[in-house]
Amino acid sequence: MIIRRRGRFLIVVTVIIIMIYILSGVIPKLIRTLYPMKYEDTISKYAVEYGLDIYLIAAIIKVESNFDTLARSNKGALGLMQIKASTGKWIGEKLGINDFEEEMLYQPEMNIKMGCWYLNYLLKYYDGNIQLALAAYNGGLGNVNKWLKDERCSEDGVSLKYIPFEETSTYIKKISKAYNIYKRIYSISN
Repeated sequence: MIIRRRGRFLIVVTVIIIMIYILSGVIPKLIRTLYPMKYEDTISKYAVEYGLDIYLIAAIIKVESNFDTLARSNKGALGLMQIKASTGKWIGEKLGINDFEEEMLYQPEMNIKMGCWYLNYLLKYYDGNIQLALAAYNGGLGNVNKWLKDERCSEDGVSLKYIPFEETSTYIKKISKAYNIYKRIYSISN
């Protein structure tokens, strides 16, 4: 009787160990399917050029467009990093792109370059404050500046305790979640 129980126990333990081994290979692959790292070379190139975290850029693209190069928001933002044509034109001028056209925002290389430049600009503008830069990326620089002057939103004029746009507040939370996932699943293999 005791030998049978030990035998069953060993079989159960062996099955559990085999399942853990199998799932340890499947789960990371599943997570990488849900959180892809498409355009990694381009992301890396412009993240390095503009002093940004590659995983932050991947998280922004994941949240903004889910890596759909043809994504177009109901507010007219285009491409991977969801840049509005007017913002793209302004960024193009800053980057010396004289022949900027809206369709360029559908090109992964151009969109990522412009998105990284713009995020870098916002980070410099807000002295490296990622929350403010992301809030401005989503909700607009003018709105963030108004919020910083509003006592209901900011106690010190340099950080936000409350974001009145639910979309922007949710956006920052989604970016943070995606960033943590990207950092966890891709930094292990790199």
